[in-house]
Amino acid sequence: MKKVSTAAVKRMRNFSQHKLTIGLDLGDRSSCYCALDEAGGIVMEQKLSTTVKALQSAFGAMPHSRIALETGMHSPWVSRLLSGLGHEVIVAHARNVRLIGESRRKDDRLDAQTLARLARIDPQLLCPVKHRSAKAQADLTVIRARAGVVRARTALVNTARGLAKSYGERLRGCNVRNMNPEKAEGLSPELQSALQPLLVGIESLSEQIREYNERIEKLAQSSYPQAALLKQIKGVGTLIALTFLLTLEDPHRFRKSRDVGCYLGLQPGRRNSGQSEPQMHISKEGDPYLRTLLVQGAQHILGPFGTDCDLRRWGLKLAERGGKNGKKRAIIATARKLAVLLHRLWVSGEVYEPLRNSNRMAMPAAA
Repeated sequence: MKKVSTAAVKRMRNFSQHKLTIGLDLGDRSSCYCALDEAGGIVMEQKLSTTVKALQSAFGAMPHSRIALETGMHSPWVSRLLSGLGHEVIVAHARNVRLIGESRRKDDRLDAQTLARLARIDPQLLCPVKHRSAKAQADLTVIRARAGVVRARTALVNTARGLAKSYGERLRGCNVRNMNPEKAEGLSPELQSALQPLLVGIESLSEQIREYNERIEKLAQSSYPQAALLKQIKGVGTLIALTFLLTLEDPHRFRKSRDVGCYLGLQPGRRNSGQSEPQMHISKEGDPYLRTLLVQGAQHILGPFGTDCDLRRWGLKLAERGGKNGKKRAIIATARKLAVLLHRLWVSGEVYEPLRNSNRMAMPAAA
């Protein structure tokens, strides 16, 4: 396929009176698109660079059309760009479009055709998703960058401890936040020499994480006052609250608060067929980082330092009757309920009552 040329753009202008449906298969360096007319005939197939200039040149001259593309690395900014040009943009859930993901004829040109034909027949077949705004994505990038630094520090700490153990020695202390060159003072001289630069790097990363924490705290106070509503729950800090707000962005996109648990992949999957209804694991769809933070919050709530509340009582009772894996299941179930509770507080703006349900049950008994 040839790249977009001036002649191609002129040919596209000839179809300005027709309603076009376009499938756009995004690639890291180049992308392919296929344009269909109202009868489903292929009007044009082209290849272009995945850059702002190339996309504006190609789609800016087209009539307002329906454009379908898959979720991916470039889909957020591309969808915003095309919407700004006046097009109707449908972002398809890549995991749910099996005609593309599981096709034996995997080809960028054919993928673009498939997207266009599905969008022409029924956009709901693409399981469309909604990307967050540019501001929310920029703010969320700060949190994701911090997570990357934390992962890098964890890897370096594990490397340093593993090297020391393989030499028959151990680093003093276990708190990664205070890991510095002084921790190697009790080691042999040759091991100190080898681990010194590694420990300096760990100390530098810890300082960067502290700077990120301060930046996230200021961001929540200045731009997202709703975070204070979510932080009423003991076990939910600024990081969890702000990540929850930025990932969901619009609380009214969910009809019920219970839908948030499904959206974040904390709901067990379903596979009902005839009389068979097996018990399945959670779907693990949605944002994995927010799901991880919610699980960490649930672990704190059910842990030894968790304060007494309805959520903790419910989770501990569930763990008692869960058998061998009762504690693990209780943590996931508590994380799901925590997500529902956070959304409810966000929508209603109510003051959180830790023992609200328990007090209601106690009142009739006392009467």
